[in-house]
Amino acid sequence: MKYTMAGIILFTENYEECVEFYGSALGLETLHKIDRPGERLTTFLLGDTYLMVESGGVSSASSKTIEQNPTKLRFNVSDVLETSSVLRGNGIDVHIFEHTWGVTAEFTDPDGNLCALRSDEGFGE
Repeated sequence: MKYTMAGIILFTENYEECVEFYGSALGLETLHKIDRPGERLTTFLLGDTYLMVESGGVSSASSKTIEQNPTKLRFNVSDVLETSSVLRGNGIDVHIFEHTWGVTAEFTDPDGNLCALRSDEGFGE
């Protein structure tokens, strides 16, 4: 099989806030947006994949547990600390973790979905 592109569809309760979060706060480029009766979605470019944000999900006032959402959106970056600083400047609460294999930083989107940054250095080793 030959796949042309892979993607993630994220169903959200706080659709507008999540679109603002991924587009403005995280700086993802918008590929397209559909807003018509019964169909509301925004698709962002995410490296060589896409992140499609749709309405219809369930939010949580705090970070969702693994039972509520067994996924984490991870974004590899060249400098976790620098990117974390930018995110904090955008009002995002970021928690940094240092590991023997690299640095990560975790935060949540407006629906409580867990997101993380990971250092490119050492990835896959």
